[in-house]
Amino acid sequence: MLDTIARFFQEGGPFMYPIAIVLALGLAITLERFFYLSAVTRRNRMIFERGILPLLRKRDYQRAMKEARNSDSAIATIMGAGIGRLLSNSRREDIEYAMEEGLMEVLPRLEKRTQYLATLANIATLLGLLGTIIGLIAAFTAVAAADPSQKASLLSESISVAMNTTAFGLMSAIPLLMFHAVLQTRTNEIVDSFEMAGVKLLNIVSEAGSGGVAGGTRSAAV
Repeated sequence: MLDTIARFFQEGGPFMYPIAIVLALGLAITLERFFYLSAVTRRNRMIFERGILPLLRKRDYQRAMKEARNSDSAIATIMGAGIGRLLSNSRREDIEYAMEEGLMEVLPRLEKRTQYLATLANIATLLGLLGTIIGLIAAFTAVAAADPSQKASLLSESISVAMNTTAFGLMSAIPLLMFHAVLQTRTNEIVDSFEMAGVKLLNIVSEAGSGGVAGGTRSAAV
């Protein structure tokens, strides 16, 4: 199998090398983003479910704010913005706006480099097509000067070799597009968890009522 892959790669011509570089770069981005998003998911769940949420349910907003400030996780940034407005006795709408602002702050870190995968997939496809076209041009040029009895076999062989570039370009582009979809889905799941955490905070505030919020803030301060 390795000999077949090596022969396939060699017969594809010089455009196989830039396609291979694009594929390697896409795989590197995929691995880095996958491990990063997995770490973010675990860290956010631990910080929110074990740290911030229990304190919010106890109406201990001061300690919840301290917990958020002591963490550099994404969900701590969002919840810290909302709790900060809560401690200043802001309206529900102001708390929502503050958490939306926090989400806008952390979202670029989650989507960083993921969009490059779709671009790299397009580049791999276009490089494959370009390599095939250049290979066909070279094949027809060579056939024009060949012996008439050999033109058919020489042309079919040259076209077969030229098509290797398109095949490799598609073989590189399809996985990159799939990885892009998977990472985008994981990012959306993380964003949904942020929104769910924000809704839980707002529900706790609503259940407590304005008097409960003020009382919880004063008792936490004492």
